[in-house]
Amino acid sequence: KMPLSKDKKKEYFSKMTTMLSTYDKVFVVGVDNVGSQQMNQTRKAMRGKAEILMGKNTLMKKVLADFLEANPGHFYAKIEHKMSGNVGFVFTNYDLPKIRDLILANRVPAPARPGAIAPMDVTVPAGPTGADPGQTNFFQVLQIPTKIVKGQIEITTAVNLIKAGDKVGPSEAALLSKLNIKPFFMVCPSTACSTTAPSTAVLDIDDAYLSGMFHMALSKIAAISLQIGYPTQASLSHSIGNAFRALVAVTVNCDNYTFEKAEPFKAFLANPAAFAVAAAPAATGAAAAAPVAEKPKEEEVDALDGGMDMFGGGGAKTGDY
Repeated sequence: KMPLSKDKKKEYFSKMTTMLSTYDKVFVVGVDNVGSQQMNQTRKAMRGKAEILMGKNTLMKKVLADFLEANPGHFYAKIEHKMSGNVGFVFTNYDLPKIRDLILANRVPAPARPGAIAPMDVTVPAGPTGADPGQTNFFQVLQIPTKIVKGQIEITTAVNLIKAGDKVGPSEAALLSKLNIKPFFMVCPSTACSTTAPSTAVLDIDDAYLSGMFHMALSKIAAISLQIGYPTQASLSHSIGNAFRALVAVTVNCDNYTFEKAEPFKAFLANPAAFAVAAAPAATGAAAAAPVAEKPKEEEVDALDGGMDMFGGGGAKTGDY
């Protein structure tokens, strides 16, 4: 490509500096093998919500360095070490999870190319490959167990071909291409940077997750408070319940003392049969309301059970010989 002219560089400096000043959130995205059509679709989907900025890493680093020099301690310093490889920026002031979803909605499967760094583990599944038996050596070089079934090579067990962070070799890329496996995705958010979100993992935290973690923390606080005998707001309801049970336990054993809430317990212990009789009518009513099950119909037995014998008489009974 032709190098940028001085005017173009000046324009780019101004554009990126304005974005760094205007937006307080940014995604650093990998754009390996991304076509112009896909990039245009992504830009269109995010119009009015975010802006995509691409450029040479050296140029972007220079603009960022000048910006950080003018704004020391700015949180955009976190993305400086991420500016390597084929990456771009997505600037926004919008909700980060929603922008992340827009980026992922426009990603497409990408083939594994030799020399590329795998962003995730790649596993070759077991099953037929469609390759003829003459290509067995190709699979043996990659130490993939195979067998011949119905005139084609079949992989017997799934194989972890590439690990995340490893470089894709020519043989691995050729195998994945032969099997028509596109394991990677174009345009994948790698880093989110803002005043509140240090990484993309934070974007997966939703209300349900926060509610679950809050309830778990309350349970732990209540358990610790009860164990050490130190009352807290989390353990208050449990302490009141335990105190009430203790009072009832003492009251039911006292003949000359009681209180209103303990009366039902004392009455039950004094005459359990009364509670059983009170529950009986309810059970009877429920039984009456239930539909009466129909009796199974008795099967009609043919008079000539067993059929006729060879002389025209009835079937032989047990013991008739």
